[in-house]
Amino acid sequence: MKLKTLVAASCASTVMIAFAPSVLAAPNAEGLYIGIGTGFSSLKNNRDEVSDFISDGVEDFDPDDDDDNVFKGFVGFEFNPYFATELFYADLGRTRWQGGENANTDLESDAYGISAMGKLPLTSWFTLFAKAGIAKWNTDVKSDLRGLDIDLDDQDGTDPVYGVGAQFNFDPFLVRTEYERYDFDSDYQIDTFTASAGFKF
Repeated sequence: MKLKTLVAASCASTVMIAFAPSVLAAPNAEGLYIGIGTGFSSLKNNRDEVSDFISDGVEDFDPDDDDDNVFKGFVGFEFNPYFATELFYADLGRTRWQGGENANTDLESDAYGISAMGKLPLTSWFTLFAKAGIAKWNTDVKSDLRGLDIDLDDQDGTDPVYGVGAQFNFDPFLVRTEYERYDFDSDYQIDTFTASAGFKF
């Protein structure tokens, strides 16, 4: 089962927390923080676009599984309540394209990079944010043809990543939910929805 239910529950819990500000402490205005998170990814492209992306062709294939679990980690520095930068790594999961009972192609992607984050603190404990950055990504492409594993040409590059989210501050802890798009190119775009927890130093 994918983590959609987990992320939805996390989002619901953060909304409940918003009505209990007395239990939350004011966040640090600046400093180093780290975090880890999980959620799910969703591929936004169709068969023809994916075929162009991997160059080897899935013209006769159909998407069998175009979403998967995501795992991520980040290290950031908050310069003030309105601006931060982050280094990140994300395992974006796998998409599978089925060409019949005995043929499929898997694309497994990960990325790392740096983002700049603009923040809007609505209270001392609740902050909205938007982020944009650059991701170095790699997509491992493998085919299975009647039990025979075939390694196809991997794809990689450096392209934009951007997103929006909300963060709750339990100083020195933080909890956030966010949406991000990894824009590998026009033929392969992955959306992620994640919930993360972190620690401020």
